[in-house]
Amino acid sequence: MHPKLILAAAAAAAAAALSMPGPAGAQAQPQGAARADTTYDPIREMVGRLELEKYKATIKGLTQFGDRRQGTERNRKAVDWIEAQLKSYGCPTERLHYEFNPPPAAPAAPAAETQSHIIASGEVRTGVGGSRYRGVTAPTGVNTDPEKQPDEKLRALDMEPTTPGPREVVYCTKVGTTHPDEMYIIGAHMDGHGYNEAVNDDGSGTALVMELARIFADPKIETERSIRFALWNGEEGGLNGARAYVTQRQALQGIENPKGSGKYPEPKWIAMIQHDMMMWDHGMPQPVMGPDGKQQVDAQGRPVFMAPKEQRPEADVNVEFAITSKMADEAMKLAFVFKLAGEKYTTDYPVNVGPHMTNTDSGPFQDIVPALSLRENERGAQTGAGWNPTWHTPLDVFSTFSDKDFRLGLNAAQTTLSAIAQLTGAKINK
Repeated sequence: MHPKLILAAAAAAAAAALSMPGPAGAQAQPQGAARADTTYDPIREMVGRLELEKYKATIKGLTQFGDRRQGTERNRKAVDWIEAQLKSYGCPTERLHYEFNPPPAAPAAPAAETQSHIIASGEVRTGVGGSRYRGVTAPTGVNTDPEKQPDEKLRALDMEPTTPGPREVVYCTKVGTTHPDEMYIIGAHMDGHGYNEAVNDDGSGTALVMELARIFADPKIETERSIRFALWNGEEGGLNGARAYVTQRQALQGIENPKGSGKYPEPKWIAMIQHDMMMWDHGMPQPVMGPDGKQQVDAQGRPVFMAPKEQRPEADVNVEFAITSKMADEAMKLAFVFKLAGEKYTTDYPVNVGPHMTNTDSGPFQDIVPALSLRENERGAQTGAGWNPTWHTPLDVFSTFSDKDFRLGLNAAQTTLSAIAQLTGAKINK
């Protein structure tokens, strides 16, 4: 089936599903109705296998490798650990190898002070992404000062510097029963930096993809089309792993190998769905007021704002596509398939669609196939404006986040699982 037809059919199916009563988002029943519809829904059963504690445990497992910065021993150990977990689920793994030899980096700018959630700012940015935002903004950057990490053990773990050379991306594949030659790619990047545990950026997305791999790997679950679960490396250095994947494997799509075997090492790409930073949606920084009722200022006389420590009531899962991409129309339709799936199957948070996907591993795919990025808020307008004090800072550690934050990531997992289950015709054999 042509990808456009798949999207159209899935959208129609998702819209029809929304009209069906069910535990989440159930339709109101007329007074005196005999009983609710009890039709068995395999997708709801699959979504129910996603558990908050398992999601948190996978993120916690990733923290043993610190920030997992590319080109370090801790990164290589994390790749090994991820692969071992995928194998334990029964999802057969492979690795992609590539070299990363960048020119010497310029000295990094100092990152904003974030140790107390304080953000000093007053600027209004201009330019791509930031030009869409008006209001409180704050400087952003990558923390390069180990002394800003108060945890001595973590600081020591993250001290090993990155070195050029070989890199690896690990992925595993659920092979489709009817169309093994067609594939959805589900991705997240496993590397981070900033002298932290890279919990939100992007342990939250890595754990999400691993949890979906765990569920779909169940041999009793069948999908008509294949699904690949990819944990990209080197995102923080410029989307290096995803770019290497496209370079090495794009021309291999849909080629049966060996001929007549029914095996397709690189099925034809239908769409790519990225997950990057799933858990921080705390809203705009708020003014810090002094005892005199006036807003406090820093040593440079700039107004001081504090990022809220509690998640905002309006927190949601954002599904973004690139409106400037060659596949924008198809990606937009796919984004609304995900929104409709979220309306039916997520347990806590709504799903919203935005057109400004940027700066993540879906970028190398966006002009080739429909590509999406799921995240906790709008990257260009909110994260890019400095609303997230954990972004590339020592605050991106497990203890920073509450169960509300972790549950936001779980709801993103529910969204992707339900949408992909619909798109691939998933069923459970009893």
